[in-house]
Amino acid sequence: MARGVKKWRDPSKLAGMTLDPQIAAILPLLADAPPLNDPITARAGFRMFTVDMRDPANLAAVRSTEDTPEGARIYRPDVDGPTPTVLFIHGGGYVIGDIETHDDHARLICNRVGATVVSIDYRLAPEHPFPAGYEDCIAAFERVVETVDSLGGDVTRIGVAGDSAGGNLSAGVAQYARDKGLPLTAQCLLYPGIDFTLDETTYPSRVDNAEGYFLTAADMLWFREQYQPTDDPRASVITGELEGLAPAVVAAAEYDPLRDEGMAYAALLEKAGVTVRAKTYPGLIHGFFGLGHLSQGAALAIDEICQDFKELLG
Repeated sequence: MARGVKKWRDPSKLAGMTLDPQIAAILPLLADAPPLNDPITARAGFRMFTVDMRDPANLAAVRSTEDTPEGARIYRPDVDGPTPTVLFIHGGGYVIGDIETHDDHARLICNRVGATVVSIDYRLAPEHPFPAGYEDCIAAFERVVETVDSLGGDVTRIGVAGDSAGGNLSAGVAQYARDKGLPLTAQCLLYPGIDFTLDETTYPSRVDNAEGYFLTAADMLWFREQYQPTDDPRASVITGELEGLAPAVVAAAEYDPLRDEGMAYAALLEKAGVTVRAKTYPGLIHGFFGLGHLSQGAALAIDEICQDFKELLG
């Protein structure tokens, strides 16, 4: 199903508006993103916004980066001695995004958390629908565990983090690690999509934020059609067993269609006895982890998320 051009609503005309004014100022630019008509065009458009228009001066500093033969990129912090090791899984609706589009995200986590970050690519839909991407993330996590001595060097501090679709995949990795008895200290889920079992009206935020705030309901439907998920807990992670999972940071944005399901997952984790630091960040939109250089509100949220993740990693 092809999607039309994004609709942008003038925030000044919304009753009770609390949208971050710096975010509101960039929404017209985000609304100019190419429509999601086909994966190739979508990937090129996303890369244009995230890579081609990026100012390197805004990137967080790291000690070094290294691209591996397996296709991962390792970011090392300016820290001496053992560090936490974090597997980072990029977002993009399982269809777009790669290591380059999320270079800024990996650098932020490396810099703010003081962790060695292993950022990975995985097979994308529709060429490779579910569960291909999930299986790649599991394989990457197992490699991190096997080689942690040469990465961060501390098997007691292994984490997984991801944004949006990457948040879903990170939650799946956390459940797999628990089931297989693999070491995982903490998980960081940035505005994750976690429920493919219900219709689009189940969560109020999917209706309230369906248009006008970058990620739209039509976008999510298109991504889903490409990914072809099922109610399998490896995709709909909210249906999985939640007891005994690693402590979690769960971050949501007020003006995000995925807001309510992220918070629903956090509540169920807490009910299952998992340590959770969950927060909906007011005034922000989906993707705010990449907007800290444009919005002070986003920058403050990034600082808090990274600090919480750092503390859970010990």
